[in-house]
Amino acid sequence: MAHVEILPNSQSLQAETIKIVTKISSPAGVGPLKELDGRIASAAIHDSAERCDAPKCQEETRVAVQNDLYDWIIDGDGALEQPGKIKWVTGPAGCGKTAIMGSLATRCAANGVLGATFFFASWSASIGRRRKTAFITTIARQLAEHRDDLKDAISNAIEKNPSVFEKNLHVQLEILVLAPLREVALQPDRPRLQGAIIIDGVDECEAEQYHDGSRANPPPTRTNEQDQLEILEILQAASSDPSFPFRILIASRPERVFRNFFDQHNTPTPFAHKLDLHENYNADADITLFLEVQFNRLRRRYNFPPSWPPPGTIPALVKNASGQFIYAVTVIRLLEAVHQEPPEALLKAILATGATLKTTSRPLEQLDALYSQILKSSPNPPLSVRWIRSINLLNGRLWSYALNVNLLLQTDPESNEAEHLLGNLHSLIRIPPPSDQATTKYDFYHKSLFDFLEDPTRCGNQQKLYVNENEIEVFIWGRFIQACMRGCNTQFSFPDSFLRLLVVVPDVMHLALAIPHSKAQFTPASAAWWVSLVIAHRDDDAIWWIFRDAHDSVRVVLNLFQMLMVSLQAGVQNLEPFHSASFGITYLDCTWLDLASQRWGRIWAHR
Repeated sequence: MAHVEILPNSQSLQAETIKIVTKISSPAGVGPLKELDGRIASAAIHDSAERCDAPKCQEETRVAVQNDLYDWIIDGDGALEQPGKIKWVTGPAGCGKTAIMGSLATRCAANGVLGATFFFASWSASIGRRRKTAFITTIARQLAEHRDDLKDAISNAIEKNPSVFEKNLHVQLEILVLAPLREVALQPDRPRLQGAIIIDGVDECEAEQYHDGSRANPPPTRTNEQDQLEILEILQAASSDPSFPFRILIASRPERVFRNFFDQHNTPTPFAHKLDLHENYNADADITLFLEVQFNRLRRRYNFPPSWPPPGTIPALVKNASGQFIYAVTVIRLLEAVHQEPPEALLKAILATGATLKTTSRPLEQLDALYSQILKSSPNPPLSVRWIRSINLLNGRLWSYALNVNLLLQTDPESNEAEHLLGNLHSLIRIPPPSDQATTKYDFYHKSLFDFLEDPTRCGNQQKLYVNENEIEVFIWGRFIQACMRGCNTQFSFPDSFLRLLVVVPDVMHLALAIPHSKAQFTPASAAWWVSLVIAHRDDDAIWWIFRDAHDSVRVVLNLFQMLMVSLQAGVQNLEPFHSASFGITYLDCTWLDLASQRWGRIWAHR
């Protein structure tokens, strides 16, 4: 302990009261807020590095809707007797919800009235943006930057409740947000807090799973809708607290869970009037302005004459868009991308496709036609669709960089299959340059692409672009086995990061869908090579989970392992009885059993 002397040279000092105020700083890197920093989803904040290319409203577009929302943040519902603190902004995919929320967040931040933001994204490589786990902590961390007294209150709350990060969202809300706000509200002569909490894409939140799937009678799997409803209920609880000073904007598609939640007949909580971007605002003028600006830019870039684009082009595209901004944005991306065809020919083809479609009540028909046209520009559209959906499935894994995904999916690791299949699809996929592919992932511009690809009524029939989930699983499984067979060949040398991806590939799959329908089979050598790879990277669970997921009857598998362990403990060396009574276990499974008995019996003993 340090020795501190107070007024060491003083003599005959007299005083009624001596007040000594000290502030001892925590060592660097520790403290409540540092702990909080490690629990947030920083990529979900509106100005995060991950969102540097996020859609934003072009200047002078979506002005009316942004002004209406900003006015509500500042002034609320005016003279209503029970003004609502929550406003739902909704509309179909591609109508510009995320762009509006992002631009509004920037405006609020510039004017000092932004409390916090959270942008969910199902496609994000950051798991924090896909799930609810870091939702409250991320909101609390931003509120801590809003004002010093609130920062101190949140820091003290964490110090008094160090286990708060392991609690459910309702408890976290109370400890990290509501209690500190009440504490600040009681302080006299302090300015009133106000502003917005902006939450976008709640409909893209994926469900957390808490139970152990290896149990005999596991509880039902949580659905995405359950976790989405939990977030809505959390925000409703916050808005109902008298000390909560912020107004909450929630942007989502009009899915059932949101329609039911915001139905005033189902809740006593007063909500602000819903804002439907498709019904309440005519986006045609904004789309027209957007296209005019973009075509002027393209005309300068390609040195086209002033007569380009031809008369009637922009009105025709605006009509095709049917209020969906994503249609106009995708058209421009297509014209900007490098193609063998010049932009004039591409534009002519787009307009011709639109002209062949009859006017219907389906606002997404023109977007579907545009997506189909782009995908069919690939030399092999069905295979390109398999690649796209496989990339999307793999993107959540830590090592799924573009180079590694290419090595996995290409039939020949030294070929240029990725460029061959995806080279014409830059308007749909953000493809890293070759120099960055070892450390950067593929990215997709908009979730509406997968809405299209996963709906047989939209991309099937005449389009012939629909690939069901079983086929995607079989495709990845076949490529996975192919890579493992190459791994046995000493002539191939894979990068370490690719080997790490190969360890976890089965984790992202539904093996019960893949294995029964796949013609690809492991050899004993390739099975042993993969298990040895897992052992080398110390991923014990990989073997357990792939074995469990490969079977519809989990209990049969677990019972088989129990029999195996009893036999091993008894010193049985011959495993042939287990092979003959394998209950449909694949040859790969038998190889794993052999390896487990030789090298990994201790894993199963602890299960």
